This record gives sequence, structure tokens and C-alpha cells, in this order.
Amino acid sequence: MKCPPDYVLPAKGVKTISMPDVITLRPARDADLPLLRTIMRDAIDSLQDGYLSAEQIAASHHVMGLDTQLVRDGTYVVAEIDGHIVGCGGWSRRATLFGGDHSAAQRDARALDPATEPARIRAMYTHPAFTRRGIARRILTHCETCAREAGFSRVELMGTLSGEALYRSAGYVPVERVDVPANGLTVPMWRMIKDLEA
Repeated sequence: MKCPPDYVLPAKGVKTISMPDVITLRPARDADLPLLRTIMRDAIDSLQDGYLSAEQIAASHHVMGLDTQLVRDGTYVVAEIDGHIVGCGGWSRRATLFGGDHSAAQRDARALDPATEPARIRAMYTHPAFTRRGIARRILTHCETCAREAGFSRVELMGTLSGEALYRSAGYVPVERVDVPANGLTVPMWRMIKDLEA
């Protein structure tokens, strides 16, 4: 997917001065799904480079991606800049920790108990042309607020190696390194947790 036509990225080495981006969030809709799948594909292919081998990146598509249950549950949002979708992410009160519609082995629609279990942070993706603008942090903060309002005191996620630094900076603590089976290979990920009351 190319950048929206309103955006012209500067050439490498060229410094620009601009106003901060105004990032707005709204619930994801069914009409957004084709674009969200494209953003996710591009993010996996681009942002995992340097963390995973080319073969692992290709295999990642078998376990990562869009879980439309989040959209149906109303807990998935898109981030927009000037009306263009530049990122997405959500939270869940269901037991599934990660994976898209196609990764059946990871799915568990059981409702979580807020008194004893952490809510899930799910499917965080930023378009590769819009990284380091605060988009993922804005979505993450929104999801944590929603989970807290739903009665959860902790949140948990399965982070990619490229996302680990963001999650650590947001207060998430790694609790387990997991080698996720994917198309005959394994993809390393981090299960991370955060205490919302800390």
C-alpha cells in the first residue's frame, strides 16, 4: 500500500519542520477490513525486517493478522491522520491472546474473568510509513483505559520482537519468550503483562 496522496515523505537526510500529527481514533468497521489487512501485511513484511529472517517473516503471516471477532465485539479501533487510516489495534475480554481469523490453533473465545485474569491487547499494527509518530502509543493507551473501565486490573499481550521496545517503554514486563510454530518454522515472540493499577 502506498502512502495516502496527501502525504509526501521527505528524501533521506532532508530535515523537515512540521506540526505534530493529530491522531484520531474510531471503532473499526467492516468496510475497513480490506485496508486493515493491507496495512497488517505491509507492517509484518516491513517492520519485522532485521528481527526475523525472510522465511520467518513469510511464516508470520500464518499466525499474525486480523481477528474480526474484535471488530464484532466493538473493541478494535483504527487510528487516522487527516481521515487516512494509519494504524489499528484493540483489546479483548476474550481468552485469545494473538492471531488472526486463519490461525485457529490460537483461538479461544471464552470470556475472561476481570477479577482473576488480564484483558488482552490485540493486533497492534502501524503502517510502515507512519511509525514513530505516537500512533501505537495512542492506541495502546486507549485500549488500557477501556480494559480498566471494563473492570480489568491487568492487561496481557503477545508482542513481536520489533514491538518489544514500545511495550517495555509503556510499562509491560516480559514474562515468557515463546517460539510460535508457523508454517514449519518458529517465530519468536514475547508474552508481556502490565499491571494497570501500578
